Amino acid sequence: MGQGAEISTIELNVGDNMRYMPAVIQAQPRQQVRIVLKGVGKLAALSHNFVLLKRETAPKAFVEKASKATEDAGCIPPGMNDQVIVASVLVRPGESAEVTFEAPAEPGEYTFVCSFPGHFGLGMKGQLIVK
Repeated sequence: MGQGAEISTIELNVGDNMRYMPAVIQAQPRQQVRIVLKGVGKLAALSHNFVLLKRETAPKAFVEKASKATEDAGCIPPGMNDQVIVASVLVRPGESAEVTFEAPAEPGEYTFVCSFPGHFGLGMKGQLIVK
């Protein structure tokens, strides 16, 4: 295996408290990362996703536009996919979803958010630290 060939699997729990657990994850540049998003809450009406934004994307502006997207679109507005590194489908309690992506080559902090309406404003965000 070459350098960075090992896939890093990170389990992110999301629930009724509007937080990602853990809220900070790490990867090496260009490392393959698999996120397993697990719905651990009890409130069936709450769905959550994992949307990793490009560094130049403003999270608040993105989420404000995303809140107008339908759940069918996975809460990512059409035409905004170019601001996203990767996005999962929405998960409800008891469900899980996986996405695999290559970590950005450029070291730094990248924000991930839940684009379900209102959740980002309640603190549902985290950081991918590439170093």
